[in-house]
Amino acid sequence: ADVSNLKNFLSAVRLAHQGADIGTLPLSPLVPAKTSEVEKPKTKMIITSRRDYPLTKSFPYSLEHLQASYCKLARIDTRVLCLKKLRKLDLSHNHIKQLPATIGDLVCLQELNLHNNHLESFSVALCNSTLQKSLQFLDLSQNKIKALPIQFCQLRELVNLKLDDNELIRLPFKMGQLSHLRFLSAARNKLPFLPSDFRKLSLENLDLFGNPFEQSNPLVPNIQLKIPLTLLECAARATVNYRIPYGCHLLPSHLCEDLQVAKTCQCGSACLSSFIQITVTMNLHHVAHTVVLVDNMGGTEAPVICYFCSLDCYSQFLDRYLQSNG
Repeated sequence: ADVSNLKNFLSAVRLAHQGADIGTLPLSPLVPAKTSEVEKPKTKMIITSRRDYPLTKSFPYSLEHLQASYCKLARIDTRVLCLKKLRKLDLSHNHIKQLPATIGDLVCLQELNLHNNHLESFSVALCNSTLQKSLQFLDLSQNKIKALPIQFCQLRELVNLKLDDNELIRLPFKMGQLSHLRFLSAARNKLPFLPSDFRKLSLENLDLFGNPFEQSNPLVPNIQLKIPLTLLECAARATVNYRIPYGCHLLPSHLCEDLQVAKTCQCGSACLSSFIQITVTMNLHHVAHTVVLVDNMGGTEAPVICYFCSLDCYSQFLDRYLQSNG
């Protein structure tokens, strides 16, 4: 409402409390405030320089979209983490090295842009937070990230993921769990191959340009198979294959972690530490409608890891491979 009217009202309340005569109270007729006089809650704020960054004023709690770029921020402001209505947070072009776990408390956050910072990791705590249910767009491009945690694929609402210009040596093991993912870019990293789960993706656009992909050779397997299988391997395979419930209340935590990264053979069975591994060439059009060329030679193929739980499974694959290649 009008500021002067508000001051008069507060003066009247104070005088009335002190027992002043009603005739002396500075009261005016009650007139509704005009629409132009009422300040609407601020939902969007864009800051593009350190000079404009608020140091003494707090951020409006009604904000839904906040951009604070080119502000030389070394960490995320705790005041930002109190903005519970935020849907879009853009902190690109800063000097942020770590992400606080409390970002996961922003229950409405749908878009998070951290392009061009100094990040070296993405914490497990964020993967286990409420971001699992809300986050749809994530830009981690142009940072210093070498690997993403296994739990990253719990962010199952992701639609758009940008990982370009990092130092990634591998993509998350369970990529196939990102069933809503439609746009993926991981150009100019250090990827030698793609995880086996990559085959389960269904993308509209894929960009893997500029990675040092290795030449696949199914005839040169990496054999980690132990015959006969250990009791631990047999029990672990049975647990995964028969979907037996487990958890840290039943098993030691390191065994739970091993089960979470169980590999899947071509036959559909699980294997953990005893397996045969090869890389095969996959045309990326099998998982994406539009594919940016992988290299300057016009290629759209990349090596993908395959696992086999036994010599029989590998032999069957080998027979099919040799027949198809003449």
